[in-house]
Amino acid sequence: MPRASRYWVKGAAYHLTHRCHNRDFLLRFARDRDDYRAMLRQELQRRSVSLLSYAITSNHVHLLVTAEYAQDIAGLMQSVQGRFAETYNRRKGRQGAFWSDRYHATQIDSGNHLWACLKYIDLNMVRAGVVKHPREWSWTAWHELTGSRVRNRLVDREALLKRLEGVTWPGFQEHYGRLVDEVVMRNEGLGRDTRWTESIAVGQPAFVARVEAELMVNDRRRRLERMQTPDGAWVLREHGEVYGQRVGSRAEKGLEETEIGCFVM
Repeated sequence: MPRASRYWVKGAAYHLTHRCHNRDFLLRFARDRDDYRAMLRQELQRRSVSLLSYAITSNHVHLLVTAEYAQDIAGLMQSVQGRFAETYNRRKGRQGAFWSDRYHATQIDSGNHLWACLKYIDLNMVRAGVVKHPREWSWTAWHELTGSRVRNRLVDREALLKRLEGVTWPGFQEHYGRLVDEVVMRNEGLGRDTRWTESIAVGQPAFVARVEAELMVNDRRRRLERMQTPDGAWVLREHGEVYGQRVGSRAEKGLEETEIGCFVM
């Protein structure tokens, strides 16, 4: 895994993705997804990290976070992932690693790019073919972001609105709900987009260039590549190993649709 995906910047927003070990479906049961969300909520209350969105599938998780002290994000991941893995293995009498050895972190620009990332995370299980709309999957931020979940919230509304340039919460709920509904109704834009799961940074040209410059200062041996996506966004990638995925092998073994779908990130 490229080390650039672990480059922390004060106050930046990061989309974190982490898979279960060997792409196994260790989160296939609702109880385990509930337990993970409960532990995440507890750790967020203990740390100065703001959660902007999340999705928990049957074999990986998505977290969109920001923190005043960026190193707190690494601490959050170490605590939540380690604590959950230990509890899970003990309860099920299981041995061995629960998570893949590394998680990926993509730095996300504010404004439209953040809107797009929020949408991508919430549409994960629609993209996988498991549900037809995010409302049908309980373990996603969509319910908090649209107001259908009001108790035991994880999302930091204030931190989210601060990054969306003057949007009010009622205005956010209306606009975001419409954005998601339009994608689902058109059945377009649901494909896997590696900018959110394999890049170092996504955003405006100046934002991506700044991240690249900071990385080059810290390690001049890095091999970085800037590119523009068809819809006009700019991404920064590092040559070498990527946080890719293998699709199809589970389907050949006849696993259920929900398990097949969760390979999509």
